[in-house]
Amino acid sequence: MTAGLHLGRLLGQRSMQLPFAECFRTIQGEGPATGRQAVFVRLGLCNLACRWCDSAFTWDASRFDLAEEIPDTQVAAIVEQATSFGVPLFVLTGGEPLMHQRKPAMDALLAGLTAAGEVHVETNGTIPPSGSVVELVAHFTVSPKLANNGADTAKRRIRPKALARFAEIAATGRACFKFVATTREDLDEIAAVVDEHQVPAGAVWVMPEGVTPEQVLTTHRALVDGVIARGWNTTSRLHTLLWGEERGR
Repeated sequence: MTAGLHLGRLLGQRSMQLPFAECFRTIQGEGPATGRQAVFVRLGLCNLACRWCDSAFTWDASRFDLAEEIPDTQVAAIVEQATSFGVPLFVLTGGEPLMHQRKPAMDALLAGLTAAGEVHVETNGTIPPSGSVVELVAHFTVSPKLANNGADTAKRRIRPKALARFAEIAATGRACFKFVATTREDLDEIAAVVDEHQVPAGAVWVMPEGVTPEQVLTTHRALVDGVIARGWNTTSRLHTLLWGEERGR
């Protein structure tokens, strides 16, 4: 059986479903791939509850109808929609996409996307990657949540084994650590995480929190000197500067 036929059969199985929120073509607005055209594939569910989350519709059942927002969807349909744009960079995001990594449906999704291009994964860094995720994902953007997430305990937000695994991957150039900061004091907390988990300084990116262009710029200006002094990288939220809170951008 050829690889193409095997993949086709896998994608066509009725059990190959994932909670799926949306898929859209845009530019990557954050981190080392900023400015690149990309197709975002957003899955549902998350194991954290950040107060400033800009995609709470993927997990917060107290405010959203999750049956409507993240319906179980055939992987074949997700792959068909994502690849129809003709853009060879796919960003798998959420929610927390690695919650699904042990499902055969995730294997099928990654196989389908990597057959058409390069896959990046955005993760909160609480679940160590395994199996086909490690093999097929070209780059991980790991975003450990700080105390400013406002909802989860440090024990839930910071998982040493997971961060150690991602730090190993970062040392090979296949991962970066992106921290969302709200104040200069957050930089000290970032430094503690970086030092404790031996994250390479060159893999550290600090991003300002904000849902409006004005908020992003104000916070970024307050942070940038401290970021430079520590030898880290910084990233804005380009999509927010361009489109504000517009969904699907």
